[in-house]
Amino acid sequence: MASIIVLDDVADAAIMIKRILSRQGHAVEAFTEEQQAMDFVRQNPVDLAILDIKLLKMTGVEVLEEMRKISPDTKAIMLTGYPTLETARQALELGAKAYCVKPIDKDELEATVAAVLKA
Repeated sequence: MASIIVLDDVADAAIMIKRILSRQGHAVEAFTEEQQAMDFVRQNPVDLAILDIKLLKMTGVEVLEEMRKISPDTKAIMLTGYPTLETARQALELGAKAYCVKPIDKDELEATVAAVLKA
C-alpha cells in the first residue's frame, strides 16, 4: 500500500483521515505543523500528501510548492473548508491531483485516494 502524509492544522481532522486510510492498509503519518511534515518528506519516501489549504504558518499551496522541490514525484490532494476557484487553480497548477471539500466524506476520501494513487 501507499505511504501517505496528512497535514491539517486541526489535529482531529488529521487523525480522522489517518484512521480512515490506515484501515485501507496505507502507512499514514498525520501532522499539524508544516515544518514537521516537510522534515518527514525530506527523510522518507512519500507517495501521497493530503494537505489542508488553511494552515497555521503557511498555506497548503505554499507547502505543496516547497514539497515539489523536495519530492517532485509525491502526489497531492488538497483539502479545504473554504473552496475558491483561485486556490483550486493554484493547487492544480502545482500538480495537485484532486481537491476535496470539508467536511470529508469517508467514501469520497477513499475513492479519491485510490484514484490519485492509480494515476
